[in-house]
Amino acid sequence: MRKLALSDEILMSVEKPARYIGGEVNAVMKNKERVDIRFAMCFPDVYEIGMSHLGIQILYDMFNRRDDIWCERVYSPWNDLDKLMREKQIPLFALESQDPVKDFDFLGITIQYEMCYTNILQILDLSGIPLRAADRTKEHPFVIGGGPCTYNPEPLAEFFDLFYIGDGETIYFDLMDKYLEWKRSGAAREDFLRMAAQLSGIYVPSLYEVSYNEDGTIAAMEPLCPEAPRRVRKELVLDVTDTYYPEKPVVPFIQITQDRVVLEIQRGCIRGCRFCQAGMLYRPTREREIGMLKRTAHAMLKNTGYDEISLSSLSTSDYSHLGELVNFLIEEFGTRGIRISLPSLRIDALSLDVMGRIQDVKKSSLTFAPEAGSQRMRDVINKGLTEEDILSGAGQAFDGGWSRVKLYFMLGLPGETEEDIKGIAHLAQKIAERYYEVPKEKRNGKCQITVSTSFFVPKPFTPFQWARMCTKEEFLDRAYVVNHEMKEQKNQKSIRYHWHEADVTVLEGVLARGDRKVGAVIRRAYEMGALFDSWTENFRNEIWEAAFADCGVDPDFYTVRERAIDERFPWDFIDIGVTRSFLEREWKRAQDGVVTENCRMKCSGCGAASYGGGVCHER
Repeated sequence: MRKLALSDEILMSVEKPARYIGGEVNAVMKNKERVDIRFAMCFPDVYEIGMSHLGIQILYDMFNRRDDIWCERVYSPWNDLDKLMREKQIPLFALESQDPVKDFDFLGITIQYEMCYTNILQILDLSGIPLRAADRTKEHPFVIGGGPCTYNPEPLAEFFDLFYIGDGETIYFDLMDKYLEWKRSGAAREDFLRMAAQLSGIYVPSLYEVSYNEDGTIAAMEPLCPEAPRRVRKELVLDVTDTYYPEKPVVPFIQITQDRVVLEIQRGCIRGCRFCQAGMLYRPTREREIGMLKRTAHAMLKNTGYDEISLSSLSTSDYSHLGELVNFLIEEFGTRGIRISLPSLRIDALSLDVMGRIQDVKKSSLTFAPEAGSQRMRDVINKGLTEEDILSGAGQAFDGGWSRVKLYFMLGLPGETEEDIKGIAHLAQKIAERYYEVPKEKRNGKCQITVSTSFFVPKPFTPFQWARMCTKEEFLDRAYVVNHEMKEQKNQKSIRYHWHEADVTVLEGVLARGDRKVGAVIRRAYEMGALFDSWTENFRNEIWEAAFADCGVDPDFYTVRERAIDERFPWDFIDIGVTRSFLEREWKRAQDGVVTENCRMKCSGCGAASYGGGVCHER
């Protein structure tokens, strides 16, 4: 029987002790004496968030299929346990074995969003692993980062031994084999890093030197040894059908954020929205074969006992066999009380038809993302939606019995004018008016339209990476314009408006666009108490302001400063397939308000075809 790392007294004194005990349904247990590699897979946020992440479930299943590897899980302890672990000097531990993380061979950290960066330092600190990779010895695990934030790893460069850039299903086992070879050799720690750097998709920060121009921009990034390539090419799994996918995902004891079976139906997106980083990073679009999805749905529901299944994708409506798949799920599982959820739908007839079939009895709210209030701005961002599309879709939804609609927009987009901003309120008003065109006897209660605006961040590897970002004050001014305009609308009682925190967005922009100099700021903020920054109740902007001042780093340099088209970005050493010339071309088309057709309609020559698969070759 396992001995828990925490005493009963400690477990009873913290919120939700089930976060820390492990032993869940489908958790993998192995004899640690019979494995060669122990891998701690970490999501640097609270258990409920991390357990909802599909990527970790995929890698956890993949690693544990090998008899010589035991992959375990670790999450950020919440504030209450964090305090107790420091007071009582309890090292951070993995859930399955309850063994200290510092005793593992690898600590793999998935980096899904910028606001978890101080939590990464918490994980290292509580584990007893030196924060700086340069201070680690052969007695410490190799710390490897993965996930979307590794497409600009530079702000975190000093904390990681290596980064895995791209889909995890491709060369991870090659990396593990090199580790076993290195381990048997007894060579120095640095020798393994040189071996790892020769693998596609692996970036070892310590093997590169960055130089700067007088104005603070990057002059060059040079490899320090022949094993380190000048450019690191992202890894991509082209056949997403014949690959790893968990049929027995771990089922938690407590409710988590996404408490359901998640079925990923495709990767990538055909749309080409110019603000969307994921749409560029995960090109080309790759669909899973429908037979595999049917089999996997059966197995996952059987092995978990969940009563809901969610179809996951960047743009679910664009999956070629969506109608067939939904019909299958309804026929197979509808009578068993299994609910079906479909996030990421476009506001079109197909989506509404599908939603109507899975919500025949209870019409929940529909969620759509016009992103911009005016047609001009929707063309600038290449959203591919007209006002007619939006109003027609909303009308069909209201005619079909829906009365609640959520609308998502962005503020601070490049070239935005006051009229574009006011257009958000005007579009919401037109949607409300469309509801009241439905005969009164056919309406389903009162109309409820919830409008939410986030603030725009020009992310790496998007056509908008050259754009300046608004200041906190500029963001809030825009939100106030929308709020005032909402109050002037005829159907204002039917419309609610919310906006995101501006100071959090500005910090996100710095962390997303930063270079190695930002690493010192992250460390200083952590030392001053920054933790769980993505949680509103924990975020303290004054800590970050003081950290920037202490380190002599100007945050405006990374956000509001104008970019020359030939400026070298911190992330330019990464090859994502999509070419810089394509991004430059799309930046120019955005400034001219010219729409680029989606990948199925016409190839735009983005460069992703170099991977030899996906939508690029389906025509």
